[in-house]
Amino acid sequence: MHVDTQLEAALRALDHWPRFRLRLFFEGILVGILSGTVISFFRWGLEMGTVWRQWIYANVLASGGILLNLGWFAVLLAAALLLWRLGVYEPNAGGSGIPQVKGVILGAIRMRWLRILWVKLVGGIVGIGLGLSLGREGPSIQIGAVTAQGLSRAFGRTRMEERYLITAGASAGLAAAFNAPLAGVMFALEELHRNFSGVVLAPSMAAALLATMVSRYVFGRAPVFHFGMLPPFPLRYMWIVVILGIIIGFAGVIFNKGLLNIHYFYDLPVFRNQYMRIAFALCMAGVLGYVFPEVLGGGNDLVNSLYTLPLSLKLFAGLLIGKFLFTLVSYGCGVPGGFFLPMLVLGALTGGITGIVFVQLGLISSYYLSNIVVISMAAFFAASVQSPVTGTILIMEMTSSYEHLLVLCTASLVALVVAQLCQGEPIYEALLQRNLAKNKPVLSSEERRNLLELTVSSGSQADGKYIGRIAWPAHTVIVDVKRGSGDIIPDDDTCLRAGDYLYVLTDSVEGAESIRNIVEKTKS
Repeated sequence: MHVDTQLEAALRALDHWPRFRLRLFFEGILVGILSGTVISFFRWGLEMGTVWRQWIYANVLASGGILLNLGWFAVLLAAALLLWRLGVYEPNAGGSGIPQVKGVILGAIRMRWLRILWVKLVGGIVGIGLGLSLGREGPSIQIGAVTAQGLSRAFGRTRMEERYLITAGASAGLAAAFNAPLAGVMFALEELHRNFSGVVLAPSMAAALLATMVSRYVFGRAPVFHFGMLPPFPLRYMWIVVILGIIIGFAGVIFNKGLLNIHYFYDLPVFRNQYMRIAFALCMAGVLGYVFPEVLGGGNDLVNSLYTLPLSLKLFAGLLIGKFLFTLVSYGCGVPGGFFLPMLVLGALTGGITGIVFVQLGLISSYYLSNIVVISMAAFFAASVQSPVTGTILIMEMTSSYEHLLVLCTASLVALVVAQLCQGEPIYEALLQRNLAKNKPVLSSEERRNLLELTVSSGSQADGKYIGRIAWPAHTVIVDVKRGSGDIIPDDDTCLRAGDYLYVLTDSVEGAESIRNIVEKTKS
Protein backbone atom coordinates (compact mmCIF):
# COMPACT_ATOMS: atom_id res chain seq x y z
CA MET A 1 0.00 0.00 0.00
CA HIS A 2 1.46 3.40 -1.07
CA VAL A 3 2.23 5.87 1.71
CA ASP A 4 -0.43 8.40 0.62
CA THR A 5 -3.01 5.61 0.38
CA GLN A 6 -1.92 4.40 3.83
CA LEU A 7 -2.41 7.85 5.30
CA GLU A 8 -5.79 8.30 3.64
CA ALA A 9 -6.95 4.91 4.95
CA ALA A 10 -5.76 5.77 8.47
CA LEU A 11 -7.59 9.08 8.39
CA ARG A 12 -10.77 7.34 7.19
CA ALA A 13 -10.46 4.96 10.14
CA LEU A 14 -10.27 7.92 12.52
CA ASP A 15 -13.35 9.44 10.88
CA HIS A 16 -15.30 6.18 11.29
CA TRP A 17 -13.96 5.24 14.71
CA PRO A 18 -16.76 2.93 15.99
CA ARG A 19 -16.71 0.87 12.78
CA PHE A 20 -12.90 0.72 12.86
CA ARG A 21 -12.91 -0.56 16.46
CA LEU A 22 -15.49 -3.20 15.60
CA ARG A 23 -13.40 -4.37 12.66
CA LEU A 24 -10.35 -4.62 14.90
CA PHE A 25 -12.33 -6.75 17.34
CA PHE A 26 -13.27 -9.30 14.66
CA GLU A 27 -9.74 -9.26 13.28
CA GLY A 28 -8.52 -9.94 16.81
CA ILE A 29 -10.69 -13.09 16.88
CA LEU A 30 -9.07 -14.27 13.65
CA VAL A 31 -5.61 -13.43 14.97
CA GLY A 32 -6.32 -15.46 18.12
CA ILE A 33 -7.43 -18.54 16.17
CA LEU A 34 -4.45 -18.46 13.80
CA SER A 35 -1.88 -17.61 16.47
CA GLY A 36 -3.30 -20.18 18.89
CA THR A 37 -3.03 -22.88 16.23
CA VAL A 38 0.57 -22.06 15.29
CA ILE A 39 1.70 -21.69 18.91
CA SER A 40 -0.02 -24.94 19.89
CA PHE A 41 2.08 -26.65 17.21
CA PHE A 42 5.15 -24.93 18.64
CA ARG A 43 4.31 -26.12 22.18
CA TRP A 44 3.71 -29.64 20.89
CA GLY A 45 7.07 -29.63 19.11
CA LEU A 46 8.85 -28.47 22.27
CA GLU A 47 7.15 -31.12 24.40
CA MET A 48 8.05 -33.85 21.90
CA GLY A 49 11.64 -32.57 21.81
CA THR A 50 11.85 -32.67 25.60
CA VAL A 51 10.40 -36.19 25.75
CA TRP A 52 12.83 -37.46 23.12
CA ARG A 53 15.81 -35.77 24.81
CA GLN A 54 14.99 -37.32 28.17
CA TRP A 55 14.43 -40.73 26.56
CA ILE A 56 17.76 -40.55 24.72
CA TYR A 57 19.69 -39.72 27.89
CA ALA A 58 17.90 -42.35 29.99
CA ASN A 59 17.68 -45.25 27.54
CA VAL A 60 20.31 -44.75 24.86
CA LEU A 61 23.29 -42.80 26.13
CA ALA A 62 23.22 -44.25 29.66
CA SER A 63 23.79 -47.78 28.35
CA GLY A 64 25.61 -46.91 25.12
CA GLY A 65 29.30 -47.10 24.41
CA ILE A 66 31.80 -44.33 23.82
CA LEU A 67 31.06 -44.15 20.08
CA LEU A 68 27.34 -43.69 20.68
CA ASN A 69 27.96 -40.91 23.17
CA LEU A 70 30.42 -39.20 20.85
CA GLY A 71 27.80 -39.49 18.13
CA TRP A 72 25.38 -37.56 20.34
CA PHE A 73 27.82 -34.65 20.56
CA ALA A 74 28.22 -34.80 16.80
CA VAL A 75 24.44 -34.35 16.59
CA LEU A 76 24.72 -31.32 18.89
CA LEU A 77 27.43 -29.78 16.71
CA ALA A 78 25.31 -30.37 13.60
CA ALA A 79 22.36 -28.71 15.34
CA ALA A 80 24.61 -25.75 16.21
CA LEU A 81 25.44 -25.43 12.50
CA LEU A 82 21.74 -25.39 11.62
CA LEU A 83 20.95 -22.76 14.27
CA TRP A 84 23.88 -20.64 13.12
CA ARG A 85 22.71 -20.71 9.50
CA LEU A 86 19.17 -19.84 10.56
CA GLY A 87 20.50 -16.87 12.52
CA VAL A 88 22.43 -15.61 9.50
CA TYR A 89 19.34 -16.03 7.33
CA GLU A 90 17.04 -14.09 9.70
CA PRO A 91 18.80 -12.23 12.56
CA ASN A 92 15.54 -10.81 13.99
CA ALA A 93 14.36 -14.34 14.82
CA GLY A 94 17.12 -14.75 17.43
CA GLY A 95 16.75 -14.40 21.16
CA SER A 96 13.49 -13.82 22.96
CA GLY A 97 11.70 -11.87 20.23
CA ILE A 98 9.93 -9.58 22.69
CA PRO A 99 12.33 -6.63 22.16
CA GLN A 100 11.82 -6.98 18.40
CA VAL A 101 8.04 -6.88 18.84
CA LYS A 102 8.35 -3.79 21.04
CA GLY A 103 10.51 -2.18 18.35
CA VAL A 104 7.95 -2.87 15.63
CA ILE A 105 5.12 -1.40 17.71
CA LEU A 106 7.26 1.70 18.30
CA GLY A 107 7.99 1.92 14.56
CA ALA A 108 11.75 1.41 15.06
CA ILE A 109 12.23 -2.13 13.67
CA ARG A 110 11.06 -3.93 10.57
CA MET A 111 10.11 -7.63 10.78
CA ARG A 112 9.91 -9.96 7.80
CA TRP A 113 7.03 -11.93 9.15
CA LEU A 114 7.21 -15.15 7.08
CA ARG A 115 10.95 -15.61 7.56
CA ILE A 116 10.70 -15.01 11.30
CA LEU A 117 7.71 -17.34 11.62
CA TRP A 118 9.33 -20.48 10.28
CA VAL A 119 12.83 -19.71 11.59
CA LYS A 120 11.46 -19.14 15.08
CA LEU A 121 9.50 -22.39 14.93
CA VAL A 122 12.39 -24.52 13.71
CA GLY A 123 15.11 -22.80 15.75
CA GLY A 124 13.09 -22.80 18.96
CA ILE A 125 12.13 -26.47 18.72
CA VAL A 126 15.73 -27.51 17.94
CA GLY A 127 17.48 -25.35 20.56
CA ILE A 128 15.07 -25.78 23.46
CA GLY A 129 14.39 -29.40 22.55
CA LEU A 130 18.11 -30.18 22.84
CA GLY A 131 18.17 -28.71 26.34
CA LEU A 132 19.12 -25.04 26.21
CA SER A 133 17.77 -23.19 29.24
CA LEU A 134 15.31 -21.09 27.26
CA GLY A 135 11.55 -20.60 27.42
CA ARG A 136 8.76 -20.84 24.90
CA GLU A 137 6.95 -17.64 25.87
CA GLY A 138 9.21 -15.08 24.12
CA PRO A 139 9.17 -17.03 20.84
CA SER A 140 5.41 -17.57 21.25
CA ILE A 141 4.87 -13.82 21.62
CA GLN A 142 6.91 -13.11 18.50
CA ILE A 143 5.22 -15.94 16.59
CA GLY A 144 1.82 -14.52 17.52
CA ALA A 145 2.96 -11.04 16.48
CA VAL A 146 4.29 -12.07 13.05
CA THR A 147 1.20 -14.23 12.44
CA ALA A 148 -0.89 -11.10 13.01
CA GLN A 149 1.46 -9.11 10.81
CA GLY A 150 1.03 -11.62 8.00
CA LEU A 151 -2.74 -11.39 8.37
CA SER A 152 -2.53 -7.60 8.23
CA ARG A 153 -0.44 -7.73 5.05
CA ALA A 154 -2.89 -10.19 3.49
CA PHE A 155 -5.78 -7.80 4.19
CA GLY A 156 -3.80 -4.74 3.07
CA ARG A 157 -4.17 -2.90 6.36
CA THR A 158 -2.43 0.36 7.27
CA ARG A 159 0.62 0.41 9.52
CA MET A 160 -1.44 1.99 12.31
CA GLU A 161 -3.92 -0.88 12.16
CA GLU A 162 -1.07 -3.37 11.78
CA ARG A 163 0.44 -2.26 15.08
CA TYR A 164 -2.87 -2.90 16.83
CA LEU A 165 -3.00 -6.38 15.29
CA ILE A 166 0.63 -7.11 16.20
CA THR A 167 -0.19 -6.18 19.80
CA ALA A 168 -3.16 -8.56 19.64
CA GLY A 169 -0.95 -11.30 18.23
CA ALA A 170 1.58 -10.83 21.03
CA SER A 171 -1.25 -11.04 23.56
CA ALA A 172 -2.39 -14.29 21.96
CA GLY A 173 1.18 -15.60 22.06
CA LEU A 174 1.60 -15.30 25.82
CA ALA A 175 -1.95 -16.50 26.46
CA ALA A 176 -1.47 -19.66 24.38
CA ALA A 177 2.01 -20.34 25.78
CA PHE A 178 0.89 -20.31 29.41
CA ASN A 179 -2.90 -20.86 29.33
CA ALA A 180 -3.12 -17.35 30.77
CA PRO A 181 -5.49 -15.09 28.79
CA LEU A 182 -5.65 -12.20 31.28
CA ALA A 183 -1.86 -12.11 31.61
CA GLY A 184 -1.58 -12.11 27.82
CA VAL A 185 -3.83 -9.05 27.58
CA MET A 186 -2.10 -7.24 30.42
CA PHE A 187 1.39 -7.96 29.05
CA ALA A 188 0.41 -6.55 25.66
CA LEU A 189 -1.02 -3.41 27.24
CA GLU A 190 1.41 -2.81 30.11
CA GLU A 191 4.70 -3.90 28.54
CA LEU A 192 4.37 -3.81 24.74
CA HIS A 193 1.92 -1.12 23.69
CA ARG A 194 1.89 0.83 26.97
CA ASN A 195 -1.56 2.08 26.07
CA PHE A 196 -4.82 1.06 27.72
CA SER A 197 -7.22 2.51 25.17
CA GLY A 198 -10.25 0.51 24.15
CA VAL A 199 -8.99 0.23 20.59
CA VAL A 200 -5.95 -1.67 21.90
CA LEU A 201 -7.85 -3.65 24.53
CA ALA A 202 -10.64 -5.09 22.37
CA PRO A 203 -8.55 -6.94 19.73
CA SER A 204 -5.94 -7.98 22.33
CA MET A 205 -8.57 -9.52 24.60
CA ALA A 206 -10.35 -11.22 21.70
CA ALA A 207 -7.06 -12.67 20.43
CA ALA A 208 -5.96 -13.85 23.90
CA LEU A 209 -9.27 -15.55 24.66
CA LEU A 210 -9.45 -17.36 21.30
CA ALA A 211 -5.80 -18.41 21.45
CA THR A 212 -6.34 -19.79 24.95
CA MET A 213 -9.39 -21.74 23.76
CA VAL A 214 -7.33 -23.31 20.97
CA SER A 215 -4.48 -24.08 23.37
CA ARG A 216 -6.79 -25.62 25.97
CA TYR A 217 -8.49 -27.73 23.29
CA VAL A 218 -5.08 -29.21 22.46
CA PHE A 219 -3.37 -29.35 25.88
CA GLY A 220 -6.24 -29.24 28.37
CA ARG A 221 -7.11 -26.78 31.12
CA ALA A 222 -4.39 -27.68 33.62
CA PRO A 223 -2.23 -24.75 34.80
CA VAL A 224 1.46 -24.70 33.88
CA PHE A 225 2.62 -24.96 37.51
CA HIS A 226 1.08 -27.59 39.80
CA PHE A 227 1.26 -26.85 43.53
CA GLY A 228 -1.92 -28.60 44.55
CA MET A 229 -4.19 -26.72 46.94
CA LEU A 230 -2.17 -23.80 48.26
CA PRO A 231 -3.26 -22.75 51.75
CA PRO A 232 -4.28 -19.11 52.32
CA PHE A 233 -1.28 -17.04 53.39
CA PRO A 234 -1.92 -15.53 56.86
CA LEU A 235 -1.83 -11.75 57.18
CA ARG A 236 0.36 -12.05 60.26
CA TYR A 237 3.18 -13.11 57.92
CA MET A 238 2.90 -10.01 55.71
CA TRP A 239 6.20 -8.74 57.06
CA ILE A 240 7.81 -11.86 55.58
CA VAL A 241 6.31 -10.93 52.21
CA VAL A 242 7.96 -7.50 52.44
CA ILE A 243 11.36 -9.04 53.30
CA LEU A 244 10.88 -11.53 50.48
CA GLY A 245 10.13 -8.70 48.05
CA ILE A 246 13.34 -6.92 49.05
CA ILE A 247 15.47 -10.04 48.57
CA ILE A 248 13.84 -10.94 45.26
CA GLY A 249 14.18 -7.33 44.08
CA PHE A 250 17.97 -7.53 44.45
CA ALA A 251 17.97 -10.96 42.76
CA GLY A 252 16.04 -9.57 39.78
CA VAL A 253 18.57 -6.75 39.35
CA ILE A 254 21.44 -9.27 39.42
CA PHE A 255 19.69 -11.40 36.82
CA ASN A 256 19.22 -8.41 34.51
CA LYS A 257 22.86 -7.41 34.93
CA GLY A 258 23.90 -10.93 34.02
CA LEU A 259 21.78 -11.00 30.86
CA LEU A 260 22.99 -7.58 29.73
CA ASN A 261 26.66 -8.42 30.32
CA ILE A 262 26.89 -12.05 29.17
CA HIS A 263 28.17 -10.75 25.83
CA TYR A 264 31.51 -10.00 27.53
CA PHE A 265 31.92 -13.75 28.07
CA TYR A 266 31.12 -14.53 24.44
CA ASP A 267 33.49 -11.75 23.32
CA LEU A 268 36.46 -13.78 24.61
CA PRO A 269 38.97 -14.65 21.85
CA VAL A 270 38.18 -18.36 22.11
CA PHE A 271 34.78 -17.71 20.53
CA ARG A 272 35.96 -16.69 17.08
CA ASN A 273 32.52 -16.68 15.45
CA GLN A 274 28.83 -17.12 16.19
CA TYR A 275 28.90 -20.82 15.37
CA MET A 276 31.41 -21.47 18.16
CA ARG A 277 29.18 -19.66 20.65
CA ILE A 278 26.15 -21.78 19.76
CA ALA A 279 28.25 -24.98 19.68
CA PHE A 280 29.61 -24.19 23.16
CA ALA A 281 26.11 -23.69 24.59
CA LEU A 282 24.79 -26.92 23.06
CA CYS A 283 27.83 -28.94 24.13
CA MET A 284 27.38 -27.56 27.64
CA ALA A 285 23.78 -28.74 27.47
CA GLY A 286 25.10 -32.14 26.41
CA VAL A 287 27.39 -32.37 29.43
CA LEU A 288 24.68 -31.18 31.83
CA GLY A 289 22.37 -33.83 30.42
CA TYR A 290 24.62 -36.42 32.10
CA VAL A 291 25.46 -34.67 35.37
CA PHE A 292 22.76 -32.05 36.05
CA PRO A 293 19.70 -32.60 33.81
CA GLU A 294 17.38 -30.63 36.14
CA VAL A 295 18.65 -27.30 34.74
CA LEU A 296 17.96 -28.18 31.09
CA GLY A 297 15.02 -26.74 29.15
CA GLY A 298 12.59 -24.06 30.29
CA GLY A 299 12.21 -25.45 33.80
CA ASN A 300 8.48 -25.79 34.48
CA ASP A 301 8.99 -29.44 35.46
CA LEU A 302 11.64 -28.32 37.94
CA VAL A 303 9.23 -25.85 39.56
CA ASN A 304 6.53 -28.52 39.76
CA SER A 305 8.94 -30.80 41.61
CA LEU A 306 10.17 -28.25 44.16
CA TYR A 307 7.58 -29.08 46.80
CA THR A 308 8.63 -32.76 46.66
CA LEU A 309 12.36 -32.05 47.14
CA PRO A 310 14.01 -32.24 50.56
CA LEU A 311 14.39 -28.87 52.30
CA SER A 312 18.14 -28.69 51.64
CA LEU A 313 19.85 -25.35 51.24
CA LYS A 314 22.72 -27.05 49.42
CA LEU A 315 20.36 -28.65 46.88
CA PHE A 316 18.35 -25.48 46.21
CA ALA A 317 21.51 -23.34 45.99
CA GLY A 318 23.04 -25.78 43.49
CA LEU A 319 19.91 -25.69 41.35
CA LEU A 320 19.80 -21.87 41.52
CA ILE A 321 23.44 -21.37 40.55
CA GLY A 322 23.28 -24.00 37.81
CA LYS A 323 20.05 -22.64 36.32
CA PHE A 324 21.26 -19.05 36.52
CA LEU A 325 24.59 -19.65 34.79
CA PHE A 326 23.19 -21.97 32.14
CA THR A 327 20.37 -19.54 31.35
CA LEU A 328 22.93 -16.79 30.75
CA VAL A 329 24.99 -19.09 28.53
CA SER A 330 21.92 -20.25 26.61
CA TYR A 331 20.47 -16.80 26.01
CA GLY A 332 23.81 -15.19 25.27
CA CYS A 333 24.54 -17.47 22.32
CA GLY A 334 21.69 -15.79 20.41
CA VAL A 335 19.53 -18.72 19.27
CA PRO A 336 15.71 -18.45 19.23
CA GLY A 337 14.38 -18.75 22.77
CA GLY A 338 13.31 -16.58 25.67
CA PHE A 339 14.26 -16.22 29.32
CA PHE A 340 10.71 -15.58 30.57
CA LEU A 341 10.14 -19.09 31.95
CA PRO A 342 13.72 -19.57 33.24
CA MET A 343 13.31 -16.21 34.99
CA LEU A 344 10.25 -17.53 36.84
CA VAL A 345 12.19 -20.69 37.73
CA LEU A 346 15.00 -18.59 39.19
CA GLY A 347 12.44 -16.65 41.20
CA ALA A 348 10.98 -19.91 42.51
CA LEU A 349 14.44 -21.23 43.51
CA THR A 350 15.41 -17.94 45.17
CA GLY A 351 12.13 -17.99 47.08
CA GLY A 352 12.71 -21.63 47.99
CA ILE A 353 16.11 -20.83 49.51
CA THR A 354 14.69 -17.83 51.40
CA GLY A 355 11.75 -19.91 52.62
CA ILE A 356 14.03 -22.69 53.88
CA VAL A 357 16.02 -20.12 55.86
CA PHE A 358 12.79 -18.76 57.35
CA VAL A 359 11.72 -22.30 58.27
CA GLN A 360 15.07 -23.15 59.85
CA LEU A 361 14.98 -19.92 61.88
CA GLY A 362 11.51 -20.85 63.12
CA LEU A 363 9.91 -17.77 61.56
CA ILE A 364 7.34 -19.68 59.51
CA SER A 365 6.05 -23.22 59.12
CA SER A 366 7.20 -25.36 56.18
CA TYR A 367 3.47 -25.69 55.46
CA TYR A 368 3.69 -22.30 53.71
CA LEU A 369 6.87 -22.95 51.70
CA SER A 370 4.94 -23.43 48.44
CA ASN A 371 3.25 -20.06 49.03
CA ILE A 372 6.65 -18.41 49.33
CA VAL A 373 7.77 -20.01 46.05
CA VAL A 374 4.69 -18.71 44.23
CA ILE A 375 5.05 -15.21 45.70
CA SER A 376 8.73 -15.13 44.70
CA MET A 377 7.98 -15.86 41.05
CA ALA A 378 5.70 -12.82 40.78
CA ALA A 379 8.20 -10.62 42.61
CA PHE A 380 11.10 -11.74 40.42
CA PHE A 381 9.10 -10.93 37.27
CA ALA A 382 8.24 -7.49 38.64
CA ALA A 383 11.88 -6.74 39.49
CA SER A 384 13.22 -7.87 36.11
CA VAL A 385 10.52 -6.75 33.65
CA GLN A 386 9.12 -3.96 35.88
CA SER A 387 5.53 -4.81 34.93
CA PRO A 388 4.08 -5.75 38.34
CA VAL A 389 0.43 -6.03 37.27
CA THR A 390 1.29 -8.49 34.50
CA GLY A 391 3.47 -10.52 36.87
CA THR A 392 0.77 -10.75 39.51
CA ILE A 393 -1.93 -11.84 37.07
CA LEU A 394 0.42 -14.23 35.27
CA ILE A 395 1.38 -16.13 38.42
CA MET A 396 -2.23 -16.28 39.60
CA GLU A 397 -3.25 -17.88 36.29
CA MET A 398 -0.21 -20.16 36.04
CA THR A 399 -0.73 -21.54 39.55
CA SER A 400 -4.53 -21.13 39.91
CA SER A 401 -3.85 -19.27 43.18
CA TYR A 402 -6.39 -16.48 42.78
CA GLU A 403 -6.82 -15.97 46.52
CA HIS A 404 -3.18 -14.78 46.77
CA LEU A 405 -3.79 -11.43 45.04
CA LEU A 406 -2.92 -9.32 48.11
CA VAL A 407 0.42 -10.96 48.89
CA LEU A 408 1.42 -11.23 45.22
CA CYS A 409 0.75 -7.52 44.69
CA THR A 410 2.63 -6.59 47.86
CA ALA A 411 5.74 -8.61 47.00
CA SER A 412 5.70 -7.40 43.38
CA LEU A 413 5.49 -3.73 44.35
CA VAL A 414 8.25 -4.06 46.94
CA ALA A 415 10.49 -5.85 44.43
CA LEU A 416 9.74 -3.18 41.82
CA VAL A 417 10.68 -0.37 44.21
CA VAL A 418 13.93 -2.14 45.15
CA ALA A 419 14.83 -2.67 41.49
CA GLN A 420 14.18 0.99 40.67
CA LEU A 421 16.15 2.19 43.71
CA CYS A 422 19.04 0.07 42.42
CA GLN A 423 18.61 1.83 39.06
CA GLY A 424 17.72 -1.44 37.38
CA GLU A 425 16.38 -1.11 33.85
CA PRO A 426 13.32 -2.99 32.56
CA ILE A 427 15.01 -5.90 30.84
CA TYR A 428 13.06 -5.87 27.57
CA GLU A 429 13.45 -2.11 27.22
CA ALA A 430 17.19 -2.39 27.83
CA LEU A 431 17.54 -5.21 25.29
CA LEU A 432 15.59 -3.20 22.70
CA GLN A 433 17.80 -0.13 23.16
CA ARG A 434 20.92 -2.28 22.86
CA ASN A 435 19.54 -3.92 19.72
CA LEU A 436 18.78 -0.54 18.14
CA ALA A 437 22.20 0.85 19.06
CA LYS A 438 24.00 -2.18 17.62
CA ASN A 439 21.88 -2.74 14.52
CA LYS A 440 20.20 0.52 13.59
CA PRO A 441 17.59 -0.46 11.01
CA VAL A 442 17.50 1.22 7.62
CA LEU A 443 13.87 2.19 7.03
CA SER A 444 12.41 3.61 3.85
CA SER A 445 10.63 6.98 3.88
CA GLU A 446 7.33 5.08 3.75
CA GLU A 447 8.24 2.94 6.76
CA ARG A 448 9.45 5.96 8.76
CA ARG A 449 6.15 7.79 8.26
CA ASN A 450 3.84 6.66 11.04
CA LEU A 451 0.52 7.65 12.55
CA LEU A 452 0.90 7.14 16.30
CA GLU A 453 -1.74 6.77 19.00
CA LEU A 454 -0.56 8.33 22.27
CA THR A 455 -2.23 8.97 25.62
CA VAL A 456 -1.65 12.28 27.39
CA SER A 457 -0.28 11.36 30.82
CA SER A 458 -1.06 13.35 33.94
CA GLY A 459 1.88 15.64 34.70
CA SER A 460 3.44 15.31 31.24
CA GLN A 461 4.70 18.26 29.21
CA ALA A 462 1.48 18.16 27.16
CA ASP A 463 -0.95 17.97 30.09
CA GLY A 464 -2.90 21.24 30.37
CA LYS A 465 -0.98 22.86 27.50
CA TYR A 466 -2.26 24.35 24.26
CA ILE A 467 -1.12 22.48 21.16
CA GLY A 468 0.35 25.66 19.64
CA ARG A 469 2.52 26.30 22.71
CA ILE A 470 4.19 22.88 22.78
CA ALA A 471 7.64 22.54 21.17
CA TRP A 472 6.83 19.65 18.84
CA PRO A 473 9.64 18.06 16.79
CA ALA A 474 9.94 19.08 13.15
CA HIS A 475 7.66 17.36 10.63
CA THR A 476 4.95 16.61 13.20
CA VAL A 477 1.23 16.93 12.53
CA ILE A 478 -1.51 16.49 15.18
CA VAL A 479 -4.16 14.68 13.16
CA ASP A 480 -6.91 14.05 15.72
CA VAL A 481 -7.71 14.29 19.42
CA LYS A 482 -10.23 11.97 21.06
CA ARG A 483 -11.61 12.86 24.49
CA GLY A 484 -14.01 10.37 26.03
CA SER A 485 -16.48 9.35 23.34
CA GLY A 486 -16.06 12.58 21.37
CA ASP A 487 -13.66 14.00 18.78
CA ILE A 488 -11.87 17.33 18.90
CA ILE A 489 -10.54 18.95 15.74
CA PRO A 490 -7.02 19.95 16.78
CA ASP A 491 -5.68 23.48 16.30
CA ASP A 492 -3.20 25.71 18.09
CA ASP A 493 -5.85 26.76 20.65
CA THR A 494 -6.80 23.18 21.64
CA CYS A 495 -5.91 22.55 25.29
CA LEU A 496 -4.82 18.97 25.94
CA ARG A 497 -5.88 17.13 29.09
CA ALA A 498 -4.67 13.98 30.79
CA GLY A 499 -6.46 11.00 29.28
CA ASP A 500 -6.80 12.49 25.80
CA TYR A 501 -5.84 10.23 22.91
CA LEU A 502 -3.63 11.96 20.36
CA TYR A 503 -3.12 10.75 16.80
CA VAL A 504 0.16 12.20 15.57
CA LEU A 505 1.80 11.92 12.15
CA THR A 506 5.61 11.90 12.13
CA ASP A 507 8.27 10.90 9.63
CA SER A 508 11.10 9.62 11.82
CA VAL A 509 11.76 7.21 14.67
CA GLU A 510 13.58 9.94 16.58
CA GLY A 511 10.63 12.27 16.16
CA ALA A 512 8.24 9.59 17.40
CA GLU A 513 10.37 9.05 20.52
CA SER A 514 10.49 12.79 21.22
CA ILE A 515 6.71 13.04 20.88
CA ARG A 516 6.26 10.11 23.30
CA ASN A 517 8.46 11.89 25.82
CA ILE A 518 6.35 15.05 25.53
CA VAL A 519 2.97 13.33 25.70
CA GLU A 520 3.43 10.24 27.87
CA LYS A 521 6.34 10.84 30.25
CA THR A 522 5.71 12.61 33.55
CA LYS A 523 7.91 15.60 34.27
CA SER A 524 10.47 14.84 36.97
